[in-house]
Amino acid sequence: MPKIPVKAVKWEEIVDLSTRLSEILKEEYVPDVIIAIARGGLVPARLVADALGIMDVLSLKVEHWVMTASHTPEAKIKYPYKVNLEGKKVLLIDDITDTGDSLIITSKYVKENFNPSEVKSSTLQYILGSKFVPDYYAQTVKDWTWFMYPWNYWEDEINLTKKIIDETKSVELSDLETKFKENYGITPPIPLSKILDEMKRRNILT
Repeated sequence: MPKIPVKAVKWEEIVDLSTRLSEILKEEYVPDVIIAIARGGLVPARLVADALGIMDVLSLKVEHWVMTASHTPEAKIKYPYKVNLEGKKVLLIDDITDTGDSLIITSKYVKENFNPSEVKSSTLQYILGSKFVPDYYAQTVKDWTWFMYPWNYWEDEINLTKKIIDETKSVELSDLETKFKENYGITPPIPLSKILDEMKRRNILT
């Protein structure tokens, strides 16, 4: 069994999940404004906005998962601001409900600072056991998995590779490739040779 179960999500899966979420929303709740929870919700929010014909898309940057499969003690809004959405129906969109902290803090912040008439929440995926259940979601996940979305392949692979290097003290490509599959259960979507080059460029490796 992998130490951390990881699934590399493909773009076509994102489009499919976003379409499914959009179809649910068309039947149950069409908002005036979509607020993407950045960074994970940016792409899903734009896809859903396109499917629903929503022109007003805002974002709030929430910090929680600052390292792959690890997190800060609590979520926080990094760049707070206020905007008047009086009389507007608002939909929050994120990629996944894991702990639920991002949606909890964002829902509270929007209600207190944006003055909307209504706020609903949505995600592409909902992991059973989260302390917050979004109003709408496209897929239920029964077993906890770290989903590596295509918009953060580089970030996740770098962080996961660094975990292996810190543990094994080796930067041999063949060793890393073997360990990556053993530890995470997948073949990385970006070749690890490119990941090592990028780690050097970012001064993560010397």
